[in-house]
Amino acid sequence: MRLYKFFSLVVLGVLAFGLVAGAADKNLGIAEHQKITFSQPVLLGGNLLQAGDYSIRHEMVGDEHIMIFKRAGGKEEFKVKCTLVKLNEKANQTRTTLEMNAANERVVTEIVFRGDTAKHVFANE
Repeated sequence: MRLYKFFSLVVLGVLAFGLVAGAADKNLGIAEHQKITFSQPVLLGGNLLQAGDYSIRHEMVGDEHIMIFKRAGGKEEFKVKCTLVKLNEKANQTRTTLEMNAANERVVTEIVFRGDTAKHVFANE
């Protein structure tokens, strides 16, 4: 009977540890779904996104964070790799940082969403 209790405690401990570790992996400091509006066409991760409203989902592929942009009313999705950078506190507003490239195109380099504790940084090709 003691062996059964001991074995049960070990199994419960392993399960609890697995749940806590799994929750920590998903706690990236970002909301799972977001929305964003671009008032002009932008380049993002090598993709040209036309002006308009987009819904965003997040996906982890191994250690890589992928953002999936889907234009409202459209079917095409744009997958973009990004790096999450921890913020010191929750963002109080949504902010998109743009740079102009040599072809005079707007390139998204960072996005911060209101309420998140991490920003998205893009390495544009």
